[in-house]
Amino acid sequence: MTEPVRVLGISGSPRRHGNTETLLDAVLEGAREAGGVVEKVILRPLDYASCRGCNVCHRTGVCVINDDLTEVFEKIAAADVLVLASPIYSMGITAEAKGLIDRAQYLWARKFILKNLYFTAEHTRRHKGIFVSTAGLGWENVFDAAFPAITAFFNTTGFEYWDNVIANDLDRYGGITGHPTALAEAREKGRDVVRLLRKP
Repeated sequence: MTEPVRVLGISGSPRRHGNTETLLDAVLEGAREAGGVVEKVILRPLDYASCRGCNVCHRTGVCVINDDLTEVFEKIAAADVLVLASPIYSMGITAEAKGLIDRAQYLWARKFILKNLYFTAEHTRRHKGIFVSTAGLGWENVFDAAFPAITAFFNTTGFEYWDNVIANDLDRYGGITGHPTALAEAREKGRDVVRLLRKP
């Protein structure tokens, strides 16, 4: 009997049950339908600080801050699929999502300075990262500024940046529920990633 695929969704939106969280929920719903074990973390109510830039982790490999993100990083380490969601605010990801990403600096330090953390190619292949995002604007490049930070986060945490689930022009559609395809495509993406990882 194979182990279930563990899917962790993290919402970096400051607004509960808005466009981005709804799109994230659709991905998680699809993953659950395919047999994945799903958990969702909402960053907004958590008590956490942003990275201090103290560089202590460059010597110790441990973040000096012990707050609600400490447990979130434990959940990330245990996940097979990491789905990070953030709407586009001022052409980038939210402060909540960026705060999480910056706090992964201790993992970066372990990988590239202390060299005591290494993800094999097989590990990365078996761990998939998905970025979920929405934007009111219809510009095709509205998500471009977000991609480098998301790429860095997935690389640092040992996940292959597998795909995006993004929907723009939502001002015209009146929100995500008015988009003709986004929610169905998000559910299918969730099903696809679990089915992919369940293959021997």
